[in-house]
Amino acid sequence: MTPLSESAGLPQLAKYEILAELGHGGMATVYRARDRRLGREVAVKIIHKHLRENREIAARFEAEGRAVAKLRHPNIVEVYDVSSQDEADKYIVVELSRGMTLRRLLERVGEMPPEVASLLAVELGHALAHAHAAGVIHRDLKPENVLIDTAEAVRIQLTDFGIAKILDAQGVTSTGQVLGSPAHMAPEQIEGGEVNARADVFGLGVLLYECMVGHLPFEGKNPAQVLRRVLEGSYAPADRERPSVGGRWSKILARSLAKEAADRFESAEVFIGAMQKEIESLGFSDSARELRLFFADPDAYRADHKSRIVAALTLRGEQARKSGDRHGAAADFNRALAYAPKDPALLRLIGRLQRGRVTRRAFAVVLIGSGLAGAATLGLSLKMSPAPARPPAPTAAPSREVAVDLGGSSLPVPVVAASGAARAFVAPKLSADRQTRHVEPAGPLLQRDVTFVIVPKGALVSIDEGPPEELFLKTKRLSVGVHAFRAEVPAPSKCCEVLRHHEEIKPDDGSGTAQNVSLSLNFRDAMISAPGAPDGALLRCPVPRIAGAASKVYSVKMTTLEQDFSCDLEAPGVSTRQSSITLRAGELTVVPWSAP
Repeated sequence: MTPLSESAGLPQLAKYEILAELGHGGMATVYRARDRRLGREVAVKIIHKHLRENREIAARFEAEGRAVAKLRHPNIVEVYDVSSQDEADKYIVVELSRGMTLRRLLERVGEMPPEVASLLAVELGHALAHAHAAGVIHRDLKPENVLIDTAEAVRIQLTDFGIAKILDAQGVTSTGQVLGSPAHMAPEQIEGGEVNARADVFGLGVLLYECMVGHLPFEGKNPAQVLRRVLEGSYAPADRERPSVGGRWSKILARSLAKEAADRFESAEVFIGAMQKEIESLGFSDSARELRLFFADPDAYRADHKSRIVAALTLRGEQARKSGDRHGAAADFNRALAYAPKDPALLRLIGRLQRGRVTRRAFAVVLIGSGLAGAATLGLSLKMSPAPARPPAPTAAPSREVAVDLGGSSLPVPVVAASGAARAFVAPKLSADRQTRHVEPAGPLLQRDVTFVIVPKGALVSIDEGPPEELFLKTKRLSVGVHAFRAEVPAPSKCCEVLRHHEEIKPDDGSGTAQNVSLSLNFRDAMISAPGAPDGALLRCPVPRIAGAASKVYSVKMTTLEQDFSCDLEAPGVSTRQSSITLRAGELTVVPWSAP
């Protein structure tokens, strides 16, 4: 809690006594307050002045606020009141939560066991389903808007319903604020298309991915890069980033994060159903108990979870193997291996799955030790047999490809020596005509198309010390191998630092797609001051958070070339001067002072 300074003062509301500031964001400030009529403590979120002065926002604020206030659900922070049209301040009054945000929890404990993360997501999914039934779309699902109270029973609540929609008015974007958090926004929301329940499904998928993996699926050095990756659907599968997530959870996440809304879960209820099916099949269906134990002692819970999940995955994987579901068995065994790479019982079961796959001519599972690794360099071809010999104990060796003969057709299979444990790999499916896929060795003449994503787009790029070129969203053919890139915004702009970057251009994987090279320059800080103001004058800019002597030069972190802000100049005995200013990266902006 950070009370405002006495010089700044606290807002004055007729029905609520403002006690202290709780938090400050890009759109509003949250205060702890006391309801003068009922005597209870509440949280009051007051929209920043430069936003509430927008006439369209003022006109729709009460109507939208009343719609959100109708939501009544245990997983939704209750809205008690909203400001009326005749009040100068525009605010929303909600129940005061004593818990922490999910963002703070993630900073403290890191990624969660997938089953715990999904139980939390199910609670939030119920909140979304209730809101969607009432015609309310959240639009800004992120850990900062999830509150977790563990004082008694664990209580998970979603807050800030509809705020992004309330503020989504013509002219608001001129403040430089993104309406919604870029890394959590669905592609159609970024593009200004129709936003419905599937946009919230996407947002919940992003949140669940971060809880399971430990970082966001869509990342970048600045908002522009993040937005582009969301629009492209470019992210690493969860089980590749963290193998303990497993293929089954990764598949559920992939559907929730589909680029096209039509390819996602149809509703929050369907998303919940998919999560609950997986949770229950692994024996983690008691949500209240699991969440209580995790939040009480995360480290102790992780140790217990490891033994429980390995046992559950091993049992389910063996059942899948016996029933002929080799894909399911491989997914479960591979996830179990991530937790227990040296478990002898698990390795024996994988050996059975290996033999079954070879005899059915559907998969090639290679468990390789130092002896086979040496043979692989000579172009070893593994012939099928009904009862293949058990491979030697695995030892460390580099990755290679060997040709696997599957009844007349050979294809390369990645072979990795397990370090102290076997690892299972599934060979790619054969095409209809069972053609052999040719993998061309990387050589000095091999080339690939490369598409450049550059922020800011005006930057010029030199490749291997060649002449500067404009390459934003252009495709260029480069040789396979490591290249040196230098990106710089030409003078007279001072916006950005020169970027030097090395990246390997990899051989085409057979898909024919271009490789993306992202070059994001670091924006220099902007500076702001009002040297012409009288002595003792104060400069106040709510966004960014600037409050102090007008003559001082303030630095502002920039994520774009330019951002517009609203600032006030206050001087003793003189009425407040209001100014709309534009900050430019790397430059000083002077706030003008006009004499009375």
